[in-house]
This record gives sequence, C-alpha cells and structure tokens, in this order.
Amino acid sequence: MNDFQILYVDDEQHNLITFKATFRRKYKVHTASSGAEGLQLLRKHDISMVISDQRMPGMTGVAFLEQVALECPDVIRIILTGYSDVEAIINAINKGEIFRYITKPWSEQELQMTIENARQVYELEFNNRKLVHELQLKMEEQEKTLRLFRRYVPAPVVEKALEEHGNSIFEGEEMQVAVLFCDIRGFTQMSEKLPPSTIVSLLNDYYAIMTESVNRHLGYVCQFVGDEIFAAFGAPVSSKNNEENAVFCALEMITRLKELNKAYSTKVNQEIVVGIGIHAGMSITGNVGSEDHMNYAVTGSTVNTGRRIEMLTKDTPNAILISEAVYQKIAQLVKAEPFNSLHTPGRREPIPIYRLLGRK
Repeated sequence: MNDFQILYVDDEQHNLITFKATFRRKYKVHTASSGAEGLQLLRKHDISMVISDQRMPGMTGVAFLEQVALECPDVIRIILTGYSDVEAIINAINKGEIFRYITKPWSEQELQMTIENARQVYELEFNNRKLVHELQLKMEEQEKTLRLFRRYVPAPVVEKALEEHGNSIFEGEEMQVAVLFCDIRGFTQMSEKLPPSTIVSLLNDYYAIMTESVNRHLGYVCQFVGDEIFAAFGAPVSSKNNEENAVFCALEMITRLKELNKAYSTKVNQEIVVGIGIHAGMSITGNVGSEDHMNYAVTGSTVNTGRRIEMLTKDTPNAILISEAVYQKIAQLVKAEPFNSLHTPGRREPIPIYRLLGRK
C-alpha cells in the first residue's frame, strides 16, 4: 500500500504528527498545515487521497477540497469536521466535491476503515479509467486499420464483409451487373519511352481520375491490371440503373481525359487515349481467396464478353463500345450507332455492338 499516497492537511501541528505516526507504516503520508501548502504538495506529488480539517485559518477545508476537485478530480477527498459544520459538509458532498466526512475527534479504527474503503473505490475507478483508455486506443487502432483497409477495398465491400457471419463471407451469389473495361491505347509503347517514375505517376493519376468517375456513378473498381481498369455496376450493392450508370460513367471518363493530358502534356509526347467496353448480364459475385487474403470478385461470361468488347476499340481512339444488352436499356438516353458484331465462344449468333456518341 506504500504506493498509495495520502495528503493530510490540518493547522494543528500535533494532529499532523499523530496522523503521520498512525498511518505512515501503511501508506505514504504527506502533511501540510494550510490549504495553500497542501495545494503545493498536491502539484508536486502523485497524491491519491486528500484528508483535510474543516476549520483552518485562511481557507476552510471545504474551500480547499473544492480547489483540489478542480485541479485533480480523480483524487479521493475526505474532510474532518465538528458537528456544527455538518450541513455545509453535506452540501459539499452532494455537489461531488467531497467523498466522505468524519467527525472529530477521529478514532484510528474508524479512519482506517474509511481510508481503506476510499482506497478500494480509488483503485476501482483507476482501473476503470485505464480500461476505458485502453479501449479508446484499441478503437482508434481499429478505425485506423479500417480506414487503411478502405483505401484498398471499396467501402461497399467492407461494409458487406462486416455484416457477414462466419464462412458466409465466402459464399457467392448471382447478380445482374454491368461491367466496364477501360484501357489506355498504346500504353506498352509509351512506357518504353518514359522513365519509370513518370509511368508510375501517370498510372496513379489515371487511376485516381477514373476511380472518381466510377464511384460517382455508383460503381465499384474490381481490379487494376497494368493500365486496364475493370469496374462493375450493381455489385456488391445492387441497382436498377446499372447500364445507365456504366454508360454515363464512360462518357465522363472520356471527358476527364483532358485533365490527364493537360497535366502530362510536357512529360508525354503523345495524347493519352483510351478504349472502353461495356456489357451487362448475370455474373457470379463474392469474396474469393483464403482466410489470410481475399478479393471481392465479379466473374463469369458477362465479364469475359465485356473485356472482348473493350478489345474491339484498339483501332478507334477514345471509343466507347456497348453491347446490345446495354443499348436496349439506355437507347432513349444516348446517341449511338452500330459498330460491329462480336463473335464469342459458345454462342451461335454474334453480339451486335454499338458505338456510343453521347447523351441525347
């Protein structure tokens, strides 16, 4: 108990001597003959409990303990008083300025019991404060981890994963989605002429601009592969306007290429152009991987067809090509013209492809 420090304040010297002689073997005791001196000791030492006489010249015990409560609210405060001051003491207790009072003259047994009870309360409150502080640190650490996690995994996927229980996080589902593929044309040749730092900077700015457009149109970036962006609309959060969102996102992407070209006009000796392909249909969605590493994936023939449509843009800079399935959904909203047909494995009939010209 010697680490439990008590400050005893009394203007009568023999009371100070008696208290210290009685309790110094059990606690570390400091004594002061006035409230002013007591405050100085309080600021100097790690005091756990203050016991003060009520009637002292200059500053009463209640006034002194009120100041203690302001400066050190966690310190246990006890006052010694005669019967004539009990009303004022009870008022101070009701205000939370005093933990308990003891009438004078005090007995060693009563004071010892009061000190022990107060010490247990102090230690309980101290441990509670410590636990709350540790909990706050843990919560801050988890929030920091979650913020970092959201930099690599879109918020809708994080929220969906947090809602899952047990192994259900690995369960897939079939969803109606629109998929969008965007690829920089001639990127391989471009990268051979530029320093690595410029290429990395260009890709990061390209990803940032295009991802903003995807997010703004309620899409989810599934994957960055080299200079290709794969985005899905309708997964992991379903939407009735997947095709519309994907098409308007693509139009914004082409518009925002001007920002990228302006920023790299002096670094890249050619115009940065892209090709975009969009398809819609049922796809398998869900988290794939292991317990240690997972990715949210959108897979299936819809995705494969979307990538093949994007590949048809190789000879048509900044073209946005959409499948018949997409065109049927947004024909009243955009201007488009027939472009070509896509032959895919497993299908007898080719897929009509349209080139998007803009909004109506």
